[in-house]
Amino acid sequence: MATVPQRDFIGQGWPFPVRQQPDNTVALIGGEEKIRQSIMIILGTARGERQMRRDFGCGIHDLLFQPNTSAVRALVVDSVRSALTLWEPRIDVVGVSAETPPEGQNYLLIRIDYRIRSNNAFQNMVYPFFLTEGVGK
Repeated sequence: MATVPQRDFIGQGWPFPVRQQPDNTVALIGGEEKIRQSIMIILGTARGERQMRRDFGCGIHDLLFQPNTSAVRALVVDSVRSALTLWEPRIDVVGVSAETPPEGQNYLLIRIDYRIRSNNAFQNMVYPFFLTEGVGK
């Protein structure tokens, strides 16, 4: 019985941003990196932004320019958990938290702990979300 490589079971697809290989074909990625990029795309897409899939994305973008309060952080956590549960079936969301770093009140660090269903591997990532405009240097 032939075994299917783990990367194939999780899936493969175009990376973000799309890249071309030296042989003029589109580069593909798979495995845990593909899942990480998919999470970033879900969180970075505002609902209604995609022309043919208006319900795709995450509701955190509805909270732009809101004050950085515990209520807003709770809404961010709920929006992230809901979006990932709906749009990324390859993972189980274990935990989501949103913190304000000491150096900036204008953004949140959203920590996401998740488990990849196919291999039970636990992963985490931090997604920065700016409530107000970023500060340039």
